[in-house]
Amino acid sequence: MASVSCPPFDFSGIYYEKHGGGQCTRQSSFFEGKPILNQGVGYSVILGFGAFFAVFTSFLVWLEKRYVGSRHTSEWFNTAGRNVKTGLIASVVVSQWTWAATILQSSNVAWEYGISGPFWYASGATIQVLLFGIMAIEIKRKAPHAHTVCEIVRARWGTAAHIVFLCFCFMTNIIVTAMLLLGGSAVVNALTGVNIYAASFLIPLGVIVYTLAGGLKATFLASYIHSVVVHLVLVIFVYLVYTTSSKLGSPRVVYDRLLEVSSRSRICHEPLSHNGQSCGPVSGNYKGSYLTMLSSGGLVFGIINIVGNFGTVFVDNGYWVSAIAARPSSTHKGYLLGGLVWFAVPFSLATSLGLGALALDLPITASEASRGLVPPATATALMGSGGSVLLLTMLFMAVTSAGSSELIAVSSLCTYDVYRTYINPDASGKQILKVSRAVILGFGCFMGVLAVILNKAGVSLGWMYLAMGVFIGSAVIPIVFMLLWRKANSIGAILGTIIGCIVGIITWLTVTSTEYGRINLDTTGRNAPMLAGNLVSIITGGVIHAVCSIIRPQNYDWETTKQITTVEKEKCELPAEEYKEERLMKAKTWIVKWGVGFTIVIVILWPLLSLPAGEFSLGYFTFWASIAIAWGTIGSAVIIALPLIESWETLQKVFLGMFTSDRLMEKIDEVNTKMHAIMLAIPEAEQIYLLEKERLKKQDEVEQPRKRSITV
Repeated sequence: MASVSCPPFDFSGIYYEKHGGGQCTRQSSFFEGKPILNQGVGYSVILGFGAFFAVFTSFLVWLEKRYVGSRHTSEWFNTAGRNVKTGLIASVVVSQWTWAATILQSSNVAWEYGISGPFWYASGATIQVLLFGIMAIEIKRKAPHAHTVCEIVRARWGTAAHIVFLCFCFMTNIIVTAMLLLGGSAVVNALTGVNIYAASFLIPLGVIVYTLAGGLKATFLASYIHSVVVHLVLVIFVYLVYTTSSKLGSPRVVYDRLLEVSSRSRICHEPLSHNGQSCGPVSGNYKGSYLTMLSSGGLVFGIINIVGNFGTVFVDNGYWVSAIAARPSSTHKGYLLGGLVWFAVPFSLATSLGLGALALDLPITASEASRGLVPPATATALMGSGGSVLLLTMLFMAVTSAGSSELIAVSSLCTYDVYRTYINPDASGKQILKVSRAVILGFGCFMGVLAVILNKAGVSLGWMYLAMGVFIGSAVIPIVFMLLWRKANSIGAILGTIIGCIVGIITWLTVTSTEYGRINLDTTGRNAPMLAGNLVSIITGGVIHAVCSIIRPQNYDWETTKQITTVEKEKCELPAEEYKEERLMKAKTWIVKWGVGFTIVIVILWPLLSLPAGEFSLGYFTFWASIAIAWGTIGSAVIIALPLIESWETLQKVFLGMFTSDRLMEKIDEVNTKMHAIMLAIPEAEQIYLLEKERLKKQDEVEQPRKRSITV
């Protein structure tokens, strides 16, 4: 028998140990149950950053109120004045869509399938945001005063449909919240040793504070700051892996290592490798290589990803709230830009940290990967404790930012679709505001309890991510029909959503039982049953709704959705032409063209054009890595700079108000300008003003001698 070299690769020698008798043993796992950082660092990040953002974001909201003149009504609290510009909307979309899973699960599929994993994660979850831009502009056309998606459902389809879709929206928020805290608490625990249950409760604390203080606008401001941090760390990791690291540092090194670790000649039995660790050729990949898009596992994951994420965008009230908050001329552009920039987060990050874990031959286990520990392992291997802190900071930003969006989404549903609809239809603005804040506090506490329950049950981030489409996918097509198809009726929407969900779950469990003979968290989380359940759920919901609507069309005109009212009657700061039908139709045509166009490019053309390459050559892989670097860099620059450029006038007002009295003079000039305009429009007004001025002057002349005599 030929002797086995120990370690098999010089670059991963620290993860192998040679025992007496020449036996070579690979480290059983990367973390081995030991945290890289001490608990103090973990608590400092969770509590320190939480407190900082709670105070800083609340301060920004106060500055806007004090110097820009924002009125903190219930409408402002839940819609941010419906006047948010393109850059901030794009930043919010990126921040909302950057979950713990975006950072963690994307690198897991890179570790599992190679280069196809990051691509299918990014493309399969970008197109939903691009296409939601169509829905966003339709809200402005057909329900300009709506606060939530369920308000629109009730206005069109009545109470029964309203209750059904309200349940599915709540289910979506709960699933997304669960994924955020499952991923966040698992990484905090693995890196710092902070108790996983304590982390589940502490992570949402700061979010609750600033969301309570400033509502949706505070969430938007915090989302921007969080996006800045996430993208700065993203750029650091991308350049570290492909340009500066002494352990990797170039596409050539990564390429050569990926070929070595997947070599067919590699020995992968115990103790040279343990069950669940990456070793040798990849099952289902062309030539067993990590360097190919010809991956059956990657493709199946891509389909599951596409189906599941339609549910978590179109059925998540958070995206509807953001669309409602956007000014009409910014809505479509904000969602398109946000989707394209977000693509870089999973694609660039996982192409770096996910492939980096393979290129370093890290002894990560399948269990560690499913809990989202691939990126922290790579960051730690490349940068030591500094990499762990950077990754932990990035993750905290993602979890808290997306978490604040879920808080507002649930708050607006409870406030407008439960309290104002069924409990107190005549609620005042103050009552609405009070209920909104109570729900934020209550759901924030519930988030922690939910994460503890799921951790106790052994549910992982990976399992939850794949299963979400089975539960909520059936509601996607009915919600799309609600705004895009006048024939869509209520009975079809109700039946399609409920039956689609039930049939999807039955299919999922049946395939699991048939394929593996038993039903548990492990078998239900595998690709075949997840694919079947996801597809059946979304297709059944759509088909049932379409058939019912063709048989008994509603022929709706959207008049009742246009009659949805606001609570407080506030003066609109937007020019009237923003809501003109021809302008909105032009915006719809634009987003349909570019949204559908980019969808075809990144889901069909890009993968098809990469198939002839088979196993990538060094030149092709270098080109691929260059795209990841460029997309990450340009996307980060745009999402950081654009909101500042668009808000420059507001920033100037704040600084003027803080450090000079110029703001007061501007207000006086503004009043004078308005008075002048009134006098020009109404000549009688100027005559009355001059007469009154003359009267006051004479009165003053009469009173002056009296005052002098009294003084004497």
